[in-house]
Amino acid sequence: MKRTAARPLLWLAALLAVYLCAPFAASVPQLGAADWANVDWRATWSAVGVSAASASVSSLAILLGGVPLGYLLARSNSRKMALLGFVVQLPLALPPLTSGVLLLFLLGPYSWIGQLTQGVLTDSFAGIVLAEVFVAAPFLIIAAKSAFAAVDPVLDDVAATRGHHAGSRFFRVVLPVAWPAIRAGVVLAWLRAFGEFGATVMVAYHPYSLPVYTYVVFGGQGLPAMMPLLLPTLAIAIICAALSIYSLRQKPALESAENGEDALEPGADLTASRGAASDARLAFHLQRQLGAFDLDIAWTPATRRLAIIGPSGSGKSLALRLIAGLESNASSSVRLGPRELNTLPPERRQIGYMPQDYGLFPHMTVARQLAFPVDADPASARYWLDHLGLAQLVGRLPHQLSFGQRQRVALARALTRHSELLLFDEPFAALDTPRRRRLQQSLRALQREIAAVTIIVTHDPDEAALLADEVLVVEQGRVLQAGFIDAVFERPVSIRVAGLLGLHNVGEGVMNAPGQLEIAEALVVGTNASGFDLAAGVPVMWRVSSHAIVITPDGAYAGMIDAVELRRGERYVRVNIAGIRFDIASEDARLREGAPCRVEIRASGVAVWQAGGPQPVSPA
Repeated sequence: MKRTAARPLLWLAALLAVYLCAPFAASVPQLGAADWANVDWRATWSAVGVSAASASVSSLAILLGGVPLGYLLARSNSRKMALLGFVVQLPLALPPLTSGVLLLFLLGPYSWIGQLTQGVLTDSFAGIVLAEVFVAAPFLIIAAKSAFAAVDPVLDDVAATRGHHAGSRFFRVVLPVAWPAIRAGVVLAWLRAFGEFGATVMVAYHPYSLPVYTYVVFGGQGLPAMMPLLLPTLAIAIICAALSIYSLRQKPALESAENGEDALEPGADLTASRGAASDARLAFHLQRQLGAFDLDIAWTPATRRLAIIGPSGSGKSLALRLIAGLESNASSSVRLGPRELNTLPPERRQIGYMPQDYGLFPHMTVARQLAFPVDADPASARYWLDHLGLAQLVGRLPHQLSFGQRQRVALARALTRHSELLLFDEPFAALDTPRRRRLQQSLRALQREIAAVTIIVTHDPDEAALLADEVLVVEQGRVLQAGFIDAVFERPVSIRVAGLLGLHNVGEGVMNAPGQLEIAEALVVGTNASGFDLAAGVPVMWRVSSHAIVITPDGAYAGMIDAVELRRGERYVRVNIAGIRFDIASEDARLREGAPCRVEIRASGVAVWQAGGPQPVSPA
């Protein structure tokens, strides 16, 4: 059902709209009183030409300087630039005559510039242009600043990792994305310059611009003689206003079906090798101070499929940006095989960086996205277009693609450059669960084919386990644990790591005797064979398999059912034994919350290892 605004808002909107439209309506009956016979059309069109030409020249000058100025104002946080931004917008707040007086102080015949130029900057076409630049420039500067501020900085980052230097990134990515708003600012600046009267009449009374000529005619011959001059003014104003507010065509709806839209093409042979596997391995020591946050992590993994996992604010994304060279720090080191990446700018690191929304450039088709990397390989682009099911999408823009298609385009764009390192910053965080699972499986299949080192930054333990062979667990800028997936998930070094990995039935205890684990004061359980290697009194970490906990009438331990939950379609029962909670997979529908029970804990399912130990003993 279509919703309408609150009635008082409609009244206020209607009141202002009526007032703004009323002068145009009121002028229509007066057209009959216009003195058309005595119009000096030669002088009129001369004035129109002067105004149109001066507005065009001034708009070009404003465009050439206003776009860079708007960019600098948008990208700088310094107080000096903020003050400059305030000053250059002041002409909007000044009465036009005041602007003209200020310009006379600078350009008038008695100023040092006026004396240097012998007064040619006043009462001349140049004077008109200078006056119009002063009063109209803020329109474009404000539009450019807002447009550049709205451009996602990630696009610039992605372009850098595709081999483009700063100038190329500005002209090929940032400016095209911001251009629609800048274009509207240019039109508004032109319109403001075309209609400028106050500053112009003070600086350059001659040659007549259209506003000045209209004023002269009105003062000498009255309203009937002036009214015909409104027609060219209104016509040009209407055209410019329409150009400044015109909207782009509606984005077409996605044409891809939900079924399988995020999966690779059926029959794609992802087990076929695409080039020989590289022996290059990643190693880094990253350091960065950002206010109160201090990042200091080091890792030397032995495999190519890697994951960094941690909570929000732990430094995961910052680490990825340091590896990519998007954050500079002289004390950080990044090595990929024999190459020292930390000495190279991001455009020379030969990497692929994929942010959460994939960083596709909104103004480029799929074909242009793949051709964008500096050293893109056309043959490789064709291969990945076919291999990733993108051949039919080459003419589409990003907004015409599904999430899965966007991911595949981003992957293909990185792979056309033969990137040796692919960095994924939470690529599936914004997706619903079914789509996320499909895309994770697609990426896993692709990882088996490519030779590049891949790093997945995520807060999802299941995603890390699926897409990585080794994992780095970080929190507050520090490494909590690192190692192979199986070892880290089976033997977390602390309760905090276990929590970040989403593990259940894990805790801290003490060896009561060889093979006897004291979990709580009133809870001692037998352990597997590894427990006999640990002396009594040794602090340990423990983990109990959910399948080793059985609810049975003759169980050795008394417990209480705290909760019954469904997780991904499976039924789990949470049992409290001596204050320790255990999760058990159980399909027994008779179990109810709050009911007492007896529990058996099988020693074969109880694993123990020394807390914080570098290499815990594997369970038998």
